[in-house]
Amino acid sequence: MAGVRGHRRTVLLGDRGKELCKSTVIFRLGRLLPGGAKGPGIFFVLPCTDSYTKVDLRTVSFDVPPQEILTKDSVTVSVDAVVYYRVNNAIISVANVENANHSTRLLAQTTLRNVLGTKNLAEILADRENISHQMQSILDEATDPWGILVERVEIKDVRLPVQLQRAMAAEAEASREARAKVIAAEGEQNASRALKEAADVINESPSALQLCYLQTEMQSPLRRTPPLYSHCPLNSCRG
Repeated sequence: MAGVRGHRRTVLLGDRGKELCKSTVIFRLGRLLPGGAKGPGIFFVLPCTDSYTKVDLRTVSFDVPPQEILTKDSVTVSVDAVVYYRVNNAIISVANVENANHSTRLLAQTTLRNVLGTKNLAEILADRENISHQMQSILDEATDPWGILVERVEIKDVRLPVQLQRAMAAEAEASREARAKVIAAEGEQNASRALKEAADVINESPSALQLCYLQTEMQSPLRRTPPLYSHCPLNSCRG
C-alpha cells in the first residue's frame, strides 16, 4: 500500500508540474474575458456560459517530414529538418488561428521547400547554418501574428540520389588522383634541380666525386665483405 500511495503521489505531482506550464484562455458567451489569459493557478469558470482552452507555454519540437526539393541547379534532393518553437501569447494563438500547432507545421514544410529551392546543391551541403537562420527568421516573422515564437531551426539530413552520389565520388577520386600526379611531378622537378646542383658542385671539386663513390660503396646492400680501398688519384683514372 505504501508503494501504491507513493506512485499516486508522484503522478499527482507530475500532473501538477504540467499544469504550471499552461495558460488558459476563457470565452464567456463567445467573447474573450478581459484581463488576458488565466493561470497558472486558480481561476473560476461558469459551467454553462464559459468555454476555455488550455495552451502549453513550454518549448515544443517537431520533425519536418522529408521534402523532395528541386535545387537551383536542377538536382532533386530529399531534406528534413527539426523546428523548436513556443507560444509567447496564449490569447493570440487561440483567437487568431484555428490550430496554431498544425499551422506552424505546415508552414515549416513550405518554408523548407521555398528556401532550399533558391539554393544550389553545393550551398545546401556547405552552408546549412545560414540556411537554418534564414528559415528561422522567415518562420518567426510569419508566425508572429499567431502568437508563436520560433526559437531554432536545424536541417537534419540531405539525401542525394544514388547516381549523383556515385558521380560525386568518382569526381572526388579523379580530383585526388590529379592532385597526386601534380605533387609527384613537382617532387621530381625539385629532385632534378637538386641533382643538377649537386652535379655542378661535384664537377668543380674532383675529390667530392671520389667521396661520393666511396659512400655509395659503403651503403651498397649487396656487399657482404668489408671493402678494400686503395688510394688512386682521380686524375690518373681519367687519363
